[in-house]
Amino acid sequence: MMRRLFAPLLVLALVVAFPAAPPQAGAQAPAEKIDAAMNAKIKAEGLDRSQIMRIEHVLTDVYGPRLTGSPNFDNAAKWAIKEMESWGMKGSLHSWDWGREGWLNEKAAGHIISPVKDNLVFEVLAWTPSTNGTVTAPAVLLVPPAGPAAPGAPDAAGGRGAGPPATLGPTEAELNAYFAKIAPKIKGAIVLVGESRVAPFVEVEGTKRRDDETARRQYNPDPNAPPGAGRGGRGNAPAAGGRGAQQAADPNQPARLTTNQVNQRVADFLLKNGAAVRVNDAARRHQQIIAFSAPGYVAANTIPTVVLANEHYGRIARLLGDGLDVTLEFTIVNKTYPGQTSYNAIAEIPGTDKTDEVVMLGGHLDSWHSSTGATDNAIGCAIMMEAARILTAIGAKPRRTIRVALWGGEEQGLLGSQAYVRDTFGFFEDQKPAYSKFSAYWNIDSGTGLVRGASIFGPPDAARVLAQFIKPWEEFKIYGATSTNSRNRGGTDSTSFNEAGLPGIGGGQDTIEYGSHTHHTNLDSYERILPDDVKKDAVITASIVYHIAMRDQIMPRFAADQMPPRPGGRGGGGQ
Repeated sequence: MMRRLFAPLLVLALVVAFPAAPPQAGAQAPAEKIDAAMNAKIKAEGLDRSQIMRIEHVLTDVYGPRLTGSPNFDNAAKWAIKEMESWGMKGSLHSWDWGREGWLNEKAAGHIISPVKDNLVFEVLAWTPSTNGTVTAPAVLLVPPAGPAAPGAPDAAGGRGAGPPATLGPTEAELNAYFAKIAPKIKGAIVLVGESRVAPFVEVEGTKRRDDETARRQYNPDPNAPPGAGRGGRGNAPAAGGRGAQQAADPNQPARLTTNQVNQRVADFLLKNGAAVRVNDAARRHQQIIAFSAPGYVAANTIPTVVLANEHYGRIARLLGDGLDVTLEFTIVNKTYPGQTSYNAIAEIPGTDKTDEVVMLGGHLDSWHSSTGATDNAIGCAIMMEAARILTAIGAKPRRTIRVALWGGEEQGLLGSQAYVRDTFGFFEDQKPAYSKFSAYWNIDSGTGLVRGASIFGPPDAARVLAQFIKPWEEFKIYGATSTNSRNRGGTDSTSFNEAGLPGIGGGQDTIEYGSHTHHTNLDSYERILPDDVKKDAVITASIVYHIAMRDQIMPRFAADQMPPRPGGRGGGGQ
């Protein structure tokens, strides 16, 4: 799932839920046809002859990480198409304008040389350059000055690891004075940016699995509850360097810089003054590291940059605080790749009497580079590929064409799915011919957990239909469906369809370790996949997509006079 890339857009979205049961008296949707014999075949193939962990192995161990624009991503897309073609599907690459160079880290090592000797745990920031061979240099701690406490900011909570009170940023003059003071130390140095903080202790970890009653309530809530908010996103990762909080300007006080402004000035200062390497604090427990990318995606515009494990960053900062000279060493080899194009991997099972109508399923193939992108989101792709393999293996003949899409550029802002929807279907306000032939898109992008329910963009009837297709799989602890009217583009690719006014469906999963350990981190590897859960997810996916493809009509949509307006801004979300 992508991290949040855009300013939040506050849109109130009506969310209506239906349990996985036949419609009650007075419901608008008639009973759907459930093919029990086909479900039995799907279940047997998916549980007894599953290939999902082999697919996951190839996507992670052979082709991971799969950063958009990298050879790893391109090769993974080509392999996925070849694999699906071997099952009898028809595959193709859908190209879209990436507009940036590709990037790949080939080698990286780091050490404390003195006053102690130790290996360092870190990840390289994407779209940053290599070091000039092995760099051995003094460590310097750069902590941009903070302004006064932000208006209304509470005092810091007590206890080790608590964050400092919120402060305003420095003025331009204050930051420039600090730069002038520290500049003589920067040329050729390895610069730690930001004060060291202890990642906070967590007394009670979050729930890894929802109990059945909680899941049932989520998809069958109190009908008198107020409308829920549409899915928007998870928020930006904390910016490195500077603690300035953006607040309303006080006309009686000097202008203060925002956090983003401080960050940009720090980056410009380090580049101009010849720093050898920049080091950011991962600020997470147990050597977890999240490393995204340098702004602008142009390696030549920045310096070699790493994200260092919190425990190692803190150790170096404390040694410097003791007045000791600390020498570090880094060897970083990165490579950039010219080219302005990236791809979505597309493959389909052709339909029969309704072959010009389409049901889609997909997940994003791209990942961040700190690990092999197993839970985010190779497993979503593996589930979709396995669902398609199941259907081809049992000889399913869907009425509508079933199309698998493995997206690129999701982590940079849903770029691949946005391009595909725009090129293929258009928007409600500007429809292409295929728009009226589209039925629904099914998406998984929250890790390795069981799917416990689903959300579909559309009127309540859409959720009623979907809930009936879910009903046979209550043995797998999936309990219902919700409908939403939010067209806000959010944290995963199903919202690209929602924004267009098309029925995007998102599977809601048990979090397992996704939010706490694997999402975007260096721990996101094959070993974190739960085979039993994902086999069941693939079975559920194959059944739901098949039954949508077999309906007499496409999935219910909003009537033209009921279609919610397309948001004028862009919500961003990140998964």
